[in-house]
Amino acid sequence: MPELPEVEIARRNLERWFKGHRIVRAEADATRVFRGAELARFTRLTGQVTALERKGKYLLLSLEGGHGLMAHLGMTGKFVRRKEGEAVPYSRARFHLDDGHVVHFADPRLFGRMEPVSAQELWELPAVKALGRDPLTDGLTGPQLEEAVGDSKQDLKVALMDQGRVAGLGNIHAAEALFRAGLHPARKPGTLTPDDWKHLAKAIHAAFDFAFKEQEGEDITYLEEAGSVNRFRVYGRATGPCPKCGTTVESFTQGGRTTHFCPKCQPLSTVPSRASRKGPAAGKGTVPAVASTKPRSRRR
Repeated sequence: MPELPEVEIARRNLERWFKGHRIVRAEADATRVFRGAELARFTRLTGQVTALERKGKYLLLSLEGGHGLMAHLGMTGKFVRRKEGEAVPYSRARFHLDDGHVVHFADPRLFGRMEPVSAQELWELPAVKALGRDPLTDGLTGPQLEEAVGDSKQDLKVALMDQGRVAGLGNIHAAEALFRAGLHPARKPGTLTPDDWKHLAKAIHAAFDFAFKEQEGEDITYLEEAGSVNRFRVYGRATGPCPKCGTTVESFTQGGRTTHFCPKCQPLSTVPSRASRKGPAAGKGTVPAVASTKPRSRRR
């Protein structure tokens, strides 16, 4: 499933493919990928791409003539470039370039989304405006991460995946970052210390850097696809050995998603809450036992 690194790789690929070329024809199929948008408007997306930006998991394309396109890859969507006439399975939309190539939007499960709008509207779209801090474009330090997530009452991993708090962080990379930081996914944000936030912010960047190194290229293979290789440290490795200590990796359902963690490297110990650290009279907050937590409505 595409998360921030995969979407950023898609942005870089599109930027490279469109640079110095013109879109001579745009066409799309009538599918739910184009929810709330007219297919006819998509056909106007011709000419040169003048800007190709990203916020979280959203791609924002600006073209000459004031046209724009918001694209979300959903669960299985991806952009691929092929020569004219070469078939692409599950191609839902196509940009024909003046160099004889076609950029396809392929989406087997049809959970992707495209919305043609004016270029001026792109950053004002409700879905984009609702996004929180983007770790790459906005930066993400320990204090900034605490400001974004620290007041949440949800489990830590669920709060990290709230797109209104941290844009682009999904199930895979949240699990990887927490493993790198040695933090249990069910910790409550209020129990983290300033050092915890600092280590977690660094771990998020490290998880992204790892993904870029392993997946950068013209054709990304998602982990759920046939023939893919799981190179992640803890995600998808339940019942296998932890790469750090050899303890069996465990999993549980959290916020409607499967969470993977090492019980030894990421212990769920009794930790005083932020309130109780202020003094004996402040309360007795502790980290609860592992439980399934419903995601916030802001998560996208």
